[in-house]
Amino acid sequence: MKIGLVRHFRVKNAVPEKTWVNPAELHKWLEDYDLSDIEVGRTDLQNIKWQKCYSSDLSRAEKTAEAIFEGEIIKTDKLREIKAYPFLQRNIKLPYLLWAVFIRLAWMISHPSQKDSITLVKERINLFLDEVLAEKNDNVLIVSHGALMIFMRKELLKRGYKGPRINHPQNGKLYIFEK
Repeated sequence: MKIGLVRHFRVKNAVPEKTWVNPAELHKWLEDYDLSDIEVGRTDLQNIKWQKCYSSDLSRAEKTAEAIFEGEIIKTDKLREIKAYPFLQRNIKLPYLLWAVFIRLAWMISHPSQKDSITLVKERINLFLDEVLAEKNDNVLIVSHGALMIFMRKELLKRGYKGPRINHPQNGKLYIFEK
């Protein structure tokens, strides 16, 4: 059984228009990012016959899955990106890249501003993989988001799969895990 992980294609509005943003502007941009269109690219599926395809139900992942897979795509919220929330509500402006770093750090230390804890994300991934692997399909393609792919990789390795290292998943690239 092969599991293929693919990060969605590049998002068209990948960065805010302004470099310096306050929490409200950041929140608005994060919402817009979730609705942004993608730059359709190419994914080498390595001539593997993928029997099933699962996708995050966020549009950027759905559109990527539709572009690379012919057949039914099973969309699920279990593959959604880890939602980011501004950790400060004071009206201060910071560079959006600094916000991104602070938000990820806040998430990693389980700051109360971040509603999806590491524990909840890991549980969500484990439940999803339990369902997929229980079906014993031959080859399964999963289109999701960067951070989730890193956690899925760790879980697949724990379950005896072999596959490549994923430090920063590339948009549209296939990462194959085999048992």
